[in-house]
Parts: sequence; C-alpha cells; structure tokens
Amino acid sequence: MRINNIAILVATCLFISFTATATTPKLSSKDLYSQFRNPSNRYRPFVRWWWNGDRVEAEELIRELHVLKDAGIGGVEINPISLPSGSDTTGTKALTWLSDEWISMLKVVFDEAEKIGMTCDLIVGSGWPFGSETLPINERASVMLTYAFPVTGGSTFQMSKYNIYKAIDPGVTKVNPSRDPELVSIYLAPDPINDISDVVDITDKFVNDVITVDIPKGKYQIYAMVHYDSFACVINGAPGAAGSILNHMDADAVRHYLDHMSDTIEAKLGPLSKHLRAFFVDSMELEGSNWTSDFAAEFRKRRGYDILPWLPFTMFKVGRLGDAESFEYGSKKSDKFQEEVNRVRFDFELTKAELLHERYTATFLQWCKDKGVKSRAQAYGRGFFPLESSLGYDIPEGESWTTNWLKHRIGEEMGDEDYRRGRGYTMIDKYVSSAAHLTGKRLVSAEEMTNTYKVFNTPLELLKVGSDMTAISGITHSVWHGFNYMPKDVKFPGWVQYGSYYNENNTWWPYFHLLNEYRARMSSQLQNADMYTDIALLPANYDMWTTIGVQTEPFPVRLNIPYTSLIWEAIHKNGGGADYVSENIIKDATVRDGKLCYGPKQYGTLFLVEETGIMPETLDKLLEFVRGGGRVFCIGKYPEKSLGLNDYEARDKQIAASVDKLKEYPNNFILLEKPADGKYLEWYKGVMDKYSLPHTITITNPDRFLLQSHFVTDDKSDIFLFQNANMSEAKTTDIVFPESVTSGRHAWLYNPADGKRYSLPVKDGKLHFEFGPSETYLFVFNKLSGKAPVWKTLPISGKDSVLVKDWKLTLHQAQKDTVMYDQMQDLQDLKDSTYKNFMGTVTYVATVNLKGKDLPKYINLGKVCDICELKINGVDAGIRWFGRSVFDVSSLLKAGDNTIEVKVTTLMVNYMYTLKDDKVAQRFVINRKQPRSSMGLLGPVKLYK
Repeated sequence: MRINNIAILVATCLFISFTATATTPKLSSKDLYSQFRNPSNRYRPFVRWWWNGDRVEAEELIRELHVLKDAGIGGVEINPISLPSGSDTTGTKALTWLSDEWISMLKVVFDEAEKIGMTCDLIVGSGWPFGSETLPINERASVMLTYAFPVTGGSTFQMSKYNIYKAIDPGVTKVNPSRDPELVSIYLAPDPINDISDVVDITDKFVNDVITVDIPKGKYQIYAMVHYDSFACVINGAPGAAGSILNHMDADAVRHYLDHMSDTIEAKLGPLSKHLRAFFVDSMELEGSNWTSDFAAEFRKRRGYDILPWLPFTMFKVGRLGDAESFEYGSKKSDKFQEEVNRVRFDFELTKAELLHERYTATFLQWCKDKGVKSRAQAYGRGFFPLESSLGYDIPEGESWTTNWLKHRIGEEMGDEDYRRGRGYTMIDKYVSSAAHLTGKRLVSAEEMTNTYKVFNTPLELLKVGSDMTAISGITHSVWHGFNYMPKDVKFPGWVQYGSYYNENNTWWPYFHLLNEYRARMSSQLQNADMYTDIALLPANYDMWTTIGVQTEPFPVRLNIPYTSLIWEAIHKNGGGADYVSENIIKDATVRDGKLCYGPKQYGTLFLVEETGIMPETLDKLLEFVRGGGRVFCIGKYPEKSLGLNDYEARDKQIAASVDKLKEYPNNFILLEKPADGKYLEWYKGVMDKYSLPHTITITNPDRFLLQSHFVTDDKSDIFLFQNANMSEAKTTDIVFPESVTSGRHAWLYNPADGKRYSLPVKDGKLHFEFGPSETYLFVFNKLSGKAPVWKTLPISGKDSVLVKDWKLTLHQAQKDTVMYDQMQDLQDLKDSTYKNFMGTVTYVATVNLKGKDLPKYINLGKVCDICELKINGVDAGIRWFGRSVFDVSSLLKAGDNTIEVKVTTLMVNYMYTLKDDKVAQRFVINRKQPRSSMGLLGPVKLYK
C-alpha cells in the first residue's frame, strides 16, 4: 500500500518540476548559435569551493573569486570542509559554522559575486552527510547491526556485552565518541537453519551484562542485534558542523536542522533567496544508517508483520559506509528459509527507502521551496531510490571521476569486463539524467572530475574526455571538484583536499580557461534541448535489494547484474537513445498509442534487464502496454516471482499468470539471450537489426570508444553529440541521418573547442567522418542560413615530409623561477633525462630551410606532453591542449629559413617527488608511488604537404 504513497510523492515532484521550468525562455537556433559563440555565465562551469577548515578571510575570498572569474568560472559552491591533513595553519583562524564571523564571510562573497556576475550555491552543513556537534541525541543517526558467531554444542557458553560490542563495532569513517551501544536481542539458531521457528530468543539469559546459556548438542550460531546511537560523525566536517550525523529518517529533525541553518544566516543577511541560486547536498553516504525510533512500527504498518525476529538473518556484517564485508554470514540456510529471508530483506530496504524519501527528501524540497532557493543534490546513496530520489530536485546532480581507488583508465580502456574501467561517468549519472528527462529538466549538474589519486598528474585533456562522457550520459553542467581556499602566502603546494589541483599554482592554470570555455559552449546547447530517448530500461534493482541489499552509490561494491550500464551505452553507440525507469515510474505511466508515457517522455520499447522479482501492478501496466502495441524485451529470463514476504505464494501465482498473458503476444513480449561477456555492443546491434529497434541515426561502424547522444531543441532542430573517448586512436565511421533530420535544413559542425561552426559535408543523408583522438563535436541540423567553411580534418601525414631536428631548449622551472638551457639533435622524453624532476615550461626552437614555391602546408608535432603553443616565424599558430598536435601553417611558412618555436607546459608530478618533507606530496605522490609523467616535445616533428 505504501508504494502508492511513494507514487504520490513522485507525481508531486513531477508537478513541481514542470512548474519550475514553465517560465524557462525558449531560444531559437539563432539565439543558440549566439550563445555557443559567447556563452552566458550560467553555462560556464562552477567550482566546489572548499573553505578549508573555515580558515577564511575577506581579502583572500575576494581575491580568489576574481581568480576564478578570470579563469572562466561562472559560479561557486561554497563548501566549508575540514582542514586537509598536514596543512600549515600559521597565521590563520578557524571560524565556526553559523557564527557571526562565518556569516560575515558569506556576506563578503555574496556581495562580491554580485558585483562581478558570479553565481553562489551553498552546501547544507559541512562535509557529508551533514550534522553538527550540537545535535541533540534524539536527532542523531543510528544503526542496527547484526553479529553472528558459531558456538560449540553440548557446552555452556558465556560472553559479556563488552565482547559483543567490541566484535560488532561498525567500521565507520569517523568514529563518534558519543556512540552508545544497546543490545536489542540475542538469538540461538541451528546451523543449518530451516525455519524462523527454529530460532530461540535467549536475550533473557543476560545477567549482570553476561550471557550464560547451555548449548544443545549440534552446530549452532548465536546472533546478536545491537543498536548504536550516535554511531558516526560527519566526514570532513568543518568546525561547528563536524559532529554527529543527522537522522535523515526523522522529518522533524531534518526540518529543525535546516531551519536552524537558514534562520541563523537570514537573521544577519536577510532572505537567502537574494544571494543564492541553490542549496546543495553532497553525497548521501549515511555510513550505513538504517534505523530510527519508529522503524519497527512503520515496518509493521507498511509490510504487515514484525521485522525484529527476522533482522539478524537479513543483515550482513558491515564495515565502512555500510558495505557488507561478506554476503555469506551466519548459519547456512535452507533454500526455503533463504527465500523468505531475501524477501524480508527487500521489505526492509523498501521501508528504509520510503522513510528516507518521505521524511528527508520531501522535507528538504519543501524547505528549499519555502526559502525561494533552488534545490540541488546528489540524491543517492545507500538506502535511497536510485531514480526516484532525483525526480523532485530543481538541479539533480551526478558525479564523474578522473580516477578513483580503482584507477580506471579513462581514454585508454572501454571494455566490458568492468563497467567502471575507462569511464568518466559513474553508473548513477544515467539514473540522475533519466530522472531529469522524466520531469522535463534540462539543467543536470555533476561533481566533475573527482580525483583522489592522480591529483598532480591529471592533464586538461583527461578532464575534457571524462567530462565529455558525462555529457553523453545526460549531464549538462560541470561543477569542478574542487578549488581549495588557501591563503596566498601558504607554502607550495598548499592546502589540498581532493581533486585535480584546480589551483593557480598548477602549471596548466593559464590554459584552464580553454577547458571552461569549451564546457560552457557545450552546456549552452545541451541546457536548451531535450535528450531524445525512446527506449526505456528497467534495471533489476529490486532483485539486488532482495539478495545483497542496497549498495553505496556511485560505486557499488557489488552488483547483481554487472553489465546493466553497458546496455544503455550499447544503445547510444548504435545510434539510439535510452533512459532508466523504475517500477514506480511504470505503474504511474499512461499508455497511449503503444507508448509508455510519463511526463514529457514516451517510450515504445522497454527492456527488462534480467528481472526476476517484480510487482504484480507493474506487470499489469506492461500487459496494457503490450496490448497497445508496445514491445517488452526480457533479457536472459522472464520475471518469475513477486517481491516481499506477505502472501508471497499467492502473489507469485499472480506473477506467473501475468507473464503467461504477456506471452500471448510473442511479437511484443520477447525473450532475448543474455549478452555474451565482452560482446554487449555487438549483441545489441544484432538485436536492433533483427527487431528493427528505434535508432535515429545509423552508425555503420559502431565502436566502444565512439559515443553519441541526440538532443532536440525547442524549435525542433537536432543536435547530435559525438565523442571519441580514445586519447590515442582515431575512429572513422559512416553515419546515416534520416530525412526527418536533414530535409530542409543545413548541416553544421559546431566545434566547442574554438566556438566556430563549419559546414558539415552530409550528402544524401550520409556522412563519412574521422574523429581524432579525444575529439568531441556537435552535429547540428537547423534552418539557420549563412556561410561557413567546410569542415576538414587536418591530415596527420603527407608527401615531401621534412623532419625537424637540432632543437635549442629553454627550460623555465616553476616555483624555483630558474631558467636552464640545453639543446637536442633528436627529441627525447625529459623524464628520462637529467631533467626528470622538472616542472614548468620548455621552449623548443629549431630552424628549417625550405626551398621552392611549393612549401609544406602542415606541421605535426608528434607526441607532446602536455600542452603546446606553436609559433612559426614569430607568429602564433595555435594551442593544442588535447588531441593531435597538428596545425595548418600554409600561410606562415616562407622560402628560406623558418623558425619553429614550440612552448610545452608539463605536468607537476615529477617535481613533487623532490618535496620529500612535504605532507601533501607524501600523501598524493610519494607514498602512492605515482608513476612519473612523460614531459616535453617528444615528436617526431614533421612538415609536409
């Protein structure tokens, strides 16, 4: 019954979303092109602005705002956070969150941001998840934990509560010194166990905090249930907001916390709606919090039975963030008992998700609405609905990574073995963007590009490639993660939390504006269009809840269907477009003309991804859908049972009967073989061709690295976003566009790297195109008139090639401000030379004598590490910060001597190895044994016709 209440909340979120976007101005193709050439600030990337330790001062805050503005940043997310470990605090004072001094710093930023045209968001609390040192005990998050251990039969067993508490102590990120364990119950269970009735409650055997119990002969396990109040603290909280985590399953506690924050600030500054675009909430990493005082009562009301006797068997032993340390725990269970335990586990997870949705999400959204400030959040985590939780937010947010603990190789890999390898977007991004599509939102932000490993070893090119991937998944706005507040006189490298050292001391900072302009141009188009998706995917999330419980997003420890995200990827790579849906979305959808309709979206095709358990109401809607002409494809299996414990045998029969009815429509309810490992792209192409599945365009040579998404603007123009995610190889294919896209329209290539448009050589709907390494373009079809040069890919080689040799080098060492000189006849990697610890810029100069009138037209610098500027005879020829370093120099060369000058800016990691006593260098480079980076102009450098 309560699922219907969730549906009501979903519908309310839908209404709020449409209300919020109803006044968004519609831009014509002409307006969009104007924005592409000169994007407004709202399209420019924002930064997460870490107020490290809240050791902030007005003058430095103002200075940093201008530094960011000059680098092309459009706004800041004010984010107080703990001081990074090892930071020098000399001469700085820590302010307390919500103190008068702290609020006065907010005012400084608000006033200056308004003057210079920047936007401000403000995080709720500090760190994640939010809380504070002053939370009353009844408002703190709590957790229920199970501990199972074998005991020897035919003996007397004794154990103290202390030993139980010690054994069960949760491995949270930051232990709360106020944690207060309470033994709730203790059970004796046979091993193996066949039925819940076999379990004996022995809680009353505790006397003076010691349990003494005679164990019958045989194999047994003792299960202890322990409740911890105040079990964890905020991760990386700043002073004043670094204490106990808030109980997000208590609506009164949530509203009290939020009102306290806003009321305290507004008492000094007036309505926050005058200063803020949005309130922001970071990762919902609740450290496994799974309980609230009325949870058992709510469970009984919603599910119809008592959860407490089942809890010991549904839970696993957990560690940090609530991640299960083992999925095989306690007594071995008979098949029937395991089935019942799994069903109870689903009911438990569903109840938790409902409470979080109703008591936290709805409360937060209403608070933002009351304050007249937009809501922005990473609305996912262990316990939240991965899709529905993002529906109501004004600005739903995902996150993307350059590297994480898995060190996935963006730009190098795109295999099927592990969905995380080689991908910049996380799996949650598709849920977040799908929620936005279902509610008509176009502004979808992402925490980009999170980096906890290669902090000083990340080039702008990697940030671009990873961020482009998130755009493919549906993200339309970047929030760089992140910019560290630190006084200007702090010793290099300064205060560093995470990220890719977005800092004015970074060697690539003078070029950072190029990336920001690039992303702004992209966002100017995508935020004014809707992603075209006509295929829906239902992931088997409820099966996952049933068998292994909810997982921590955005990186689940384990998935029940590991290839889930590879399906939408394969659809897009084959020219189509897909969204995720959920059972709630399906049940609330309407069926019209063979389409499953929800909000502005209409899907004629639905994939069930190895769905085992399903709700009867969902199948009822699918039967209506199939009867109306829609098609449902079941990957690997048909649904075969219901979810949850109550009356499950009767509901299983309903499921079987509904599936049998669906099978009566064999052309519309189709069973597909599960994809073979490593063949998802090829598998989908075969399915698409066999069943004539929808795809706007035909890509004749689909490739794992060649990604695309299709967008439609308000004036019905079409935008195709294409990316070659490979950083070293070109990808060539033929693309066929339908007449509905090409008829009566001009075909343009919008290049976000230079802000220019080019005529796209589409003939009879066909385009042969080569995508160079790391290249991303917008193919735009509209009715705009005007002339533009025809797009031409610069050749990487040609005839009459001339090898450039004999280079003179000038090396400017950053930080030390020293200059060195050298020369090379043949180019070599500086990391393999006496300059292996270099960091800065290297200028290479060579002279080439050219004869005759038929001079070379192009120069290919070969391999360059990292950013290069080229001058020919003292005239600027361009900058390359990604992709091939190939230039058209036909107008710059002359007969006789020609001076070739290449300025190369290197990465920082090699120099960091010299800072052996610096704790930041130790933390991110030396202790992690970061690989040294190639440096300089490696070539070969060639001129050719």
